[in-house]
Amino acid sequence: MKQALVEDRPFLILSLVFAIGFPFLRDGALPESLLMVWKAGAVAMLALYALRRLKSLDGWLLCGALALSALGDALIILDLTTGAIAFLASHIVAIALYARNRREQVAPSQRLLGILLVIIVPLLSHLVSFGEAGWGLILYGLGLGLMAGMAWASRFPRYRVGIGAVLFVVSDLCIFAGMGISKDGWLVNQAVWPLYYAGQLMIAMGVVRFLRVRPYLSA
Repeated sequence: MKQALVEDRPFLILSLVFAIGFPFLRDGALPESLLMVWKAGAVAMLALYALRRLKSLDGWLLCGALALSALGDALIILDLTTGAIAFLASHIVAIALYARNRREQVAPSQRLLGILLVIIVPLLSHLVSFGEAGWGLILYGLGLGLMAGMAWASRFPRYRVGIGAVLFVVSDLCIFAGMGISKDGWLVNQAVWPLYYAGQLMIAMGVVRFLRVRPYLSA
């Protein structure tokens, strides 16, 4: 097991290098094509880490969700709508992962929070963007909220995977706020990437570590 961790550590280190370096490179330090590759590299390395650590259907689902997010990271530089489609596909794959790993017993308060995420996220997406993207954004917000709600209700640790999914939501809400309520909000714009990457890192490591210890249902 220790040997496996040593072998897989380069993927996490490379992921962190790409993630930390991106904010310093996005303002013209790299050509657009190379910037797309660099940005996508952060979560792509997490996808490879998941694939190496989990030899199961759940591993493939996690890898697929992360890989589609990495694709979205690259495409969103070219076009917001195209990137959003890739992210929506990522949410759908993640929902399948969380649905396969439902928690057997969910406390009423936790169930309520999961339901509220499904309802509130698309509503907030519309409100903070001032309705800028219309129904398309509401549909995306519904997928985002369902992903977070399912993550919260899954058997994966809430203080890693659940909070990671919520950080993903907050990051996207910051993007939507940049379309409307906070068009000139420098702080909000700067918060998008660290919140997003922290969320993805928590999800990837939380799911992998949990399934390595408790692998039932992961065949």
